[in-house]
Amino acid sequence: MKEHVIAIVGCGRIAGDAHFPALTQIPEVRIKYACDLIEEKARSFKEKYPEKVENVITDYNVAFSDPEVDTVYVLTPNYAHYTVTMDALKAGKNVFCEKPITVNYALSCEMAEAANSRGLMLNIGVCNRFHRSVEMLEQMVREGRFGNIYHVYCSFRSFRAIPGLGGAFTTKTQSGGGALIDWGVHFLDLILYILGGAKIENLTCDTYSEMAKDMKSYRYESMWAEDTSDVENGTNDVEDFVTGYVRTDKASISFNGAWAQNINKRDMFVDFLGDKGGARLDYCGHFEFYNGETLETEAPDYEIPNMYLCEDVAFLEEIDSGVKNRSHIDNILESAKLLDYLYQSAALKKEISLE
Repeated sequence: MKEHVIAIVGCGRIAGDAHFPALTQIPEVRIKYACDLIEEKARSFKEKYPEKVENVITDYNVAFSDPEVDTVYVLTPNYAHYTVTMDALKAGKNVFCEKPITVNYALSCEMAEAANSRGLMLNIGVCNRFHRSVEMLEQMVREGRFGNIYHVYCSFRSFRAIPGLGGAFTTKTQSGGGALIDWGVHFLDLILYILGGAKIENLTCDTYSEMAKDMKSYRYESMWAEDTSDVENGTNDVEDFVTGYVRTDKASISFNGAWAQNINKRDMFVDFLGDKGGARLDYCGHFEFYNGETLETEAPDYEIPNMYLCEDVAFLEEIDSGVKNRSHIDNILESAKLLDYLYQSAALKKEISLE
């Protein structure tokens, strides 16, 4: 791998939990800039990784105007993905942008066009495509182990886990949505990927915001991103529960998702139903395969490497090779389209056909 000089824009949770730890493990990476509007956030990473992080800035244009920087990581809140990514592309930088691509499908297509017209790489943080379990299931589908997969069901449900209530997570103009765009994007994207690039035919969806209609009376045991919460003056105009049904050219998909529900269970799994076999994938964990011909249950024993490190290495190798990989924006647009039309269906309260 060639040396890559990187600027990281956005020094929040996904930066700290995923990409700073991963990128600092890659010898060929120089993190020349850590950038955040709140300087203390960026500075904390220089203090944590003093040998890897070189400069702290609050204006990303400083990094974008530096000819030595060839790659930008956009790890900002959802609403800023489009602007920061487009500015980086205009400056001639390759870009890794966290999921979701941006707040809607039309802007996502603009981002793809901007990257492709300039001959630059633009990848999206669909980390599950680099999870070992997902890779194995995708291979098993190609090998015909499932036979004809006719239906996939997924659940991404938790007990009263609305993040940062009243802040950016629950403000639609900043997040683009709630449980669907935050959690559902991962589940639905990995399903489309495992199915082999499934194309949407028609769908229906309903969304609900029931658990925190009165934010001040919302009760919970824990709240991630609580430091961003603002129940006194903030907004909650996104869904905390979503359900839907999707027909594709490969299989039908049904799902239920909840940031918050009055059932104290955390159900995070995906079921793949085929005429020769089926599988249940525990989200971010292992899977079991149920062989319909032998009636045996197979529980493969395998290690699960750091998926963030895998996707970051793959992205930088993609820049070197010029060959688009599984997380290139061109391969993620169908997932963005799916989210957009699911939200449209919920708003219109009717089924939508894309045929």
